[in-house]
Amino acid sequence: MANVLTTGAWLSAPTKKPSFFARLLRAYAESNQRRADRIVAEYVAAHGLQKLSDDAERQIGRLLVKAGQ
Repeated sequence: MANVLTTGAWLSAPTKKPSFFARLLRAYAESNQRRADRIVAEYVAAHGLQKLSDDAERQIGRLLVKAGQ
């Protein structure tokens, strides 16, 4: 009992495991984020950008829309 009171172990009790659907949805969202990051990184590297201009942001937006199709 003293261990629980002094360490606060009861505050970090294991929580319920997320459902299969929740884990699948999270994996899908993370995959999409990695793909978007990769597209932006490739665009920046190909164009040697130091700063993002309005035009560069528009072009990146178009690339991301195309990649989502």
